Amino acid sequence: MARYLKIYSIPDSYQFHRGGQIDGGILAYETWGELNQDGSNALLILTGLSADSHAARHSESDTAGWWEYMVGSGKAIDTDQWYVICASSLGSCKGSTGPCSPNPKTGQAYRFDFPDLCLEDIANTAVLLCQSLGIKQLHGVIGPSMGGMTALALLLNHPDYARHLIHIASGMASPPFSTAIRSLQREAILKDENFNMGFYSHNSWPEEGMKFARKIGMLSYRSAIEWNERFPRSLKKVPEHPFGIEFPVEGYLEHHANQFVHQFDPISYLYLSRAMDWFDAHAYAKPRGTNPLKSVKLVSALVIGAETDLLFPVMLQRELHHHLLEIGAQSELVITDSIQGHDAFLVDQISFDVLVRTYLTQSAV
Repeated sequence: MARYLKIYSIPDSYQFHRGGQIDGGILAYETWGELNQDGSNALLILTGLSADSHAARHSESDTAGWWEYMVGSGKAIDTDQWYVICASSLGSCKGSTGPCSPNPKTGQAYRFDFPDLCLEDIANTAVLLCQSLGIKQLHGVIGPSMGGMTALALLLNHPDYARHLIHIASGMASPPFSTAIRSLQREAILKDENFNMGFYSHNSWPEEGMKFARKIGMLSYRSAIEWNERFPRSLKKVPEHPFGIEFPVEGYLEHHANQFVHQFDPISYLYLSRAMDWFDAHAYAKPRGTNPLKSVKLVSALVIGAETDLLFPVMLQRELHHHLLEIGAQSELVITDSIQGHDAFLVDQISFDVLVRTYLTQSAV
């Protein structure tokens, strides 16, 4: 176990949103900063699909986290001021209980015996974790990508648990294009001959399916504008075999696919991907067609999108911003001109640092 990794034990017989339960479940999480006396300086970061609890390093000797430029002493999410919590999602393969975890009833991995997973389950277990830390109410919840939808699931099921929201590169539901992308990714994994109905092993891993799924994802995470700048057509090499890798952009996809293939469990990928497609904040509207957020007690929100985002286009951020204004939240909508597409929140450090830093400074007043 990593030095700074902590474990929260989910109560036995935890009931999933769509039915089913688990016993002995855990969440792997990390914290930065100190919780103040009244617990009012807590920020919860909810992650994207493949990210884990390690958002940032804890010391100079620690490894860098997936949001290293954003979280830390003196950074936009300033751990000298805030108590920051980040957990690996329920259902993932990054330390928290998921399909590849042992089922206490059998001693074998759950595989497809793991209950149907929803973003509501990720949100609800994150709230249980925060409550176990003595946090009666979060100052704010921060969610990029899948984490943005999970943040909405949290607010819809716990309307007064967070006072502020930072919602990045996400929406109230996945648009058809995003679902189509993830559907192809799931199909690539399921059709790999080594997938074997989920009974694969490290020595017989569905590598080709996972690589293809990752390449499809990479196409949707970044933008054609950025790739035009990074991969000039004049740079190419002689392929090792006919129709092999020739252009730099092909090498880029292959490199990232090879890095990812053994870093994430295939069934966990299926479960989390489907959970994203299942989530629909509009379904909470009662009566149907009204504002689904009307019970949410937010003070303010920052909604950020990128003009070049293919997965979660800006119409989704505008829709959420409109609903937030309707419920009386002080919502600010910012659409950046970042060229990095969906991944801009990970790459466009200058733009996102300023936006998050300014908002958190103002929300603390």
